[in-house]
Amino acid sequence: MTDVDVLPVRELRAFDQQPPQMPVGVGKQGKLRLDFERRGDRTSLVRLFRQAPLLVQQALYYDDRLPSMPYVSIITISGCVIQGDRYDVRVRVGPDAQAHVTSQAATKVHEMDANYAAQVQRFVLEPRAYLEVLPRQIIPHRHARFVSTTTATVHPTATLLYGETLAPGRKHHDDEVFAYDLYAAEVRGERPDGRRLFTERVLVEPDRMASRVAGVMGPYDAVATVVLMTPAVVADEVAARAPLGLDVGDGCAAGTSRLPHDAGLLFKVVGPDVAPVRAVVHRFADVVREAVCGVPLPEAEPWR
Repeated sequence: MTDVDVLPVRELRAFDQQPPQMPVGVGKQGKLRLDFERRGDRTSLVRLFRQAPLLVQQALYYDDRLPSMPYVSIITISGCVIQGDRYDVRVRVGPDAQAHVTSQAATKVHEMDANYAAQVQRFVLEPRAYLEVLPRQIIPHRHARFVSTTTATVHPTATLLYGETLAPGRKHHDDEVFAYDLYAAEVRGERPDGRRLFTERVLVEPDRMASRVAGVMGPYDAVATVVLMTPAVVADEVAARAPLGLDVGDGCAAGTSRLPHDAGLLFKVVGPDVAPVRAVVHRFADVVREAVCGVPLPEAEPWR
């Protein structure tokens, strides 16, 4: 048993056997602890703990429009997620601090013949903190099983922008679209006093429920779920300016809904591929950044 084996996902019981290669968590229990604090005119990464296969090297300041914000990339040094992996990521952002956390590359979840991979994330935002967590897409390979549980403890004056993008698989491999076994992702929002605000859960089991049907994915391949926990005045501004509708560009559709207890917004995008879906998420994040920080996001992947 590991710290991440406390996931209330009954669908995983069928996959609870030990891998024949290496036992669960042995050499595969990655941990990250990131603490951000305001120091003078910028935010600093004041605490960094890392345990392989997860790695963070240092914070970078490359946004000319917001030079006080550190950008941190999470690296998986194994190059992929494999069966028996257990990841534990915790991020705290202190009062008035700002940070952006992403991943170096797509999260590739490899084919599995035993057990599953699991990730637990905990984000804590203190008064007036601002955190963007926008990793690259998750790509589940054939027979992959991946479950993620995220708990966000956000002060009423703080803003958390958290997004997940799910690819249908390796589209350029034969018969690997919606060929994974299970993908489950849960986000729980709460206040510092422990008051629960909402729970958003996604569960995909292609063998049990066809993805190519109305009300699930229909003709679309990629989907993004973005949770915005923010004060009501910011949520109102973002909702009024967000890209919404059945055609928001490149064949994508997007919509928002209000989170319970005036916690913020839930934004979802579906599209024909990951790239256009991520482009719509970037447009939404740009609206959020301007509403909270007064400046837009940098151009998405300007090196391409």
